Amino acid sequence: MKRIYLDNNATTAVDAAVLDAMLPFFCGEFGNASSIHTFGQQARAAVETAREQVAALVNARPREIIFTSGGTESDNQAILGIVEPLLAATPGPHIITSAIEHEAVLNTCQALEKEGAQVTYLPVSRDGLVAVDALPSTIRPETALITVMHANNELGTIQALAEIGQIAAQHDIDFHSDAVQAAGKILVDVQALHLDLLSISAHKLYGPKGVGAIYVKSGTRVRQRLYGGHHQRGLRPGTENVAGIVGLGKAAELARVLIDTDAARIASLRDKLERGLLARVPDCHVNGAGAPRTPNTSNFTFAGIEGEALVIALDLKGLACSTGAACSSGAVEPSHVLTAVGLPTSEARASIRFSLGRHTTESEIDTALEIVPAAVAQLRKLSPAYH
Repeated sequence: MKRIYLDNNATTAVDAAVLDAMLPFFCGEFGNASSIHTFGQQARAAVETAREQVAALVNARPREIIFTSGGTESDNQAILGIVEPLLAATPGPHIITSAIEHEAVLNTCQALEKEGAQVTYLPVSRDGLVAVDALPSTIRPETALITVMHANNELGTIQALAEIGQIAAQHDIDFHSDAVQAAGKILVDVQALHLDLLSISAHKLYGPKGVGAIYVKSGTRVRQRLYGGHHQRGLRPGTENVAGIVGLGKAAELARVLIDTDAARIASLRDKLERGLLARVPDCHVNGAGAPRTPNTSNFTFAGIEGEALVIALDLKGLACSTGAACSSGAVEPSHVLTAVGLPTSEARASIRFSLGRHTTESEIDTALEIVPAAVAQLRKLSPAYH
């Protein structure tokens, strides 16, 4: 059975060119980038080249790029690094975020609430867009940080970061964005978006797992979260993951070159998938369809079925996709993103995400258009919730 992978928002396959760039740094060029001998300096040169490549992807200066273990660490460093030093203040520091952020942001904000911070969760529209008009009224004298994702991982909706960034700059508030689902898919320009901090992850843009980066604008006061040596401006101590960093750098370089052609081709395939399913499957709709979206993401609600059951049924037919539901202690909870945009629990649980990628082919979409309608029809026959 030839398997079809439509779960690229979860992770992407490492691009062959990225793997080729990484391989020498596992064996022949294995030096510690902090060593002063030739082995170390070869590794250092590779790290700094990668820093330049990542900086170019987001229109930053190389020294503003700090390498991390991934998007979650980058989000934590940004949020905690800004807010924790202010926790002793009265009243506590105030954070503004959205109701549809990734757990790496939401759980960090919730942890800070327990320590005395105050958090405002901006509502979103039915299409998953943050209510920018509501932002100014939520700003307080103690507001220390605004953190809003660039593109949503479940819906693909793209937020109006430039508008939010202008508001943040006018009030002299630090502005962070989790751009894990945006970098490599759409243009990300930290200058145009007025960002002070930004998070990215290599494995979302055809790089390796376990490495990411945070952009920290020069002059932004961020307290370090880890203690050790004086690596990376003192913000992220520890021996650099040279092979991983090289992989991220190469992935960023490829993204800059391919972003326009990738986006056009993938969007065409995504649109074909949506048109085909809407025509062939009754009682279904695309969530977030009325908003700007990343070119690869499509979130469908199929009335009368359980999304998790459909994901399993499709996997048995060779098609991989995902559901936004979170499994906790054996109970499947509906996606917080889908409930935030106003879907009732039954519809949120009946939703699945297809996320295409650089390696998705038209023939795979054709096959998906045969597999998915048949699987939905079969599950609906068995469902007492569908009439």
